[in-house]
Amino acid sequence: MEGVLGILKLRVKRGINLAVRDTKSSDPYLVATLDGQKTKSRVVKGNCNPEWNDELTLTLRDPKAPINIAVYDKDRFSNDDNMGVAEIDVKPYIKCLQRSLELNNLPNGTTLERVHPQKSNNLADESCIVWENGKIVQDMVLRLREVECGEVVIRMELIPLPGRKLQV
Repeated sequence: MEGVLGILKLRVKRGINLAVRDTKSSDPYLVATLDGQKTKSRVVKGNCNPEWNDELTLTLRDPKAPINIAVYDKDRFSNDDNMGVAEIDVKPYIKCLQRSLELNNLPNGTTLERVHPQKSNNLADESCIVWENGKIVQDMVLRLREVECGEVVIRMELIPLPGRKLQV
């Protein structure tokens, strides 16, 4: 685990209005990539509004590196079709985590920071970084790029490894 700063947990909740890539629907799955690591959700057959509720795990080495998200339509006899891409900027989350030593007495559900949609991120809506049950979590709705429509709903949580310095 040399060089690893923490364990990144992505709860891939659902897709919203994903692009149709088969005759009437799609068989979507999500791939998350970070620093050469790749993990993916299960395939949901015949649904452009899939409920994945899958937990994906990656290790964080570089707090400046974005998490790349790609959604694909699973095809049996040909290459899987692209259904859009997005990036998660972890820097605002890391900044809140750096301040977390002061947070132990906060009430559950306290918003630590609001991240607004802008050109440099793929947020479809404001995303809140929240203190919840002694952890910092960020819920986000990402608008997929390079596609006609579609969003994915993800919750991010980082579990820092003891003694590792998170610097942005």
